Amino acid sequence: MSKKTPLREFQQYLADRLKSAQRGQVTSSLLGIRAGRENWLLELSESGEIIQQPPLTPVPLTKAAFAGIANIRGNLYSVTDFSLFRGGEPTALNANARLLLVGVKLGSNAALLVSRMQGLKAIGDFEAVGRPVNAPAWIAETYRDRRGDIWQKLSVRELLADESFMNIGA
Repeated sequence: MSKKTPLREFQQYLADRLKSAQRGQVTSSLLGIRAGRENWLLELSESGEIIQQPPLTPVPLTKAAFAGIANIRGNLYSVTDFSLFRGGEPTALNANARLLLVGVKLGSNAALLVSRMQGLKAIGDFEAVGRPVNAPAWIAETYRDRRGDIWQKLSVRELLADESFMNIGA
C-alpha cells in the first residue's frame, strides 16, 4: 500500500518545486492531473496553484463545461470542468476534485476543475508517441508511460488563447 501524504505537505512540496522551476532549477518535472478518464501533464512553469474545490456560483446561459465562478481569497476565477470541456463525463465533486488555477501567470483568472492530482512526473518516465492529427493547439504532445497509459501534455498558453475555451456563452 502506498504512503499517504497530507494535503498541506503535498501542496508545500509543489509550491517549493514551482519556485524552483521559476528559477530554472527544475526542467524535467511535470505536474500530472486526471480529468475524467484522461491523464494530463503540465509543465510546472505553466501550472498554477492547486486548491480544494470551493463552492461555485453557477452562471446562466453558459456552456455546460463552464462550471461557474469561484471566489478565491477575494478574486473571482472562471472555472471550467476540464473533463466536460473535452467531451467526457462531468467531474465528480468529491474529496479528490481540485481546482488548478492556470491563468494567473498569463493575466487570466482561469481555473480548471479536475478529478484529481497525480503528482509530479519526470519526463524521462514517458515515451513520446506524437501529437494527434487534428488535435487542438493546446495538446502539445502525447506520451505513453511505462504501464502503457496515455498522457496528453497541455499547453496552458495555447488553451487560454483558444476561442472555444474562452467563449463560455451557450
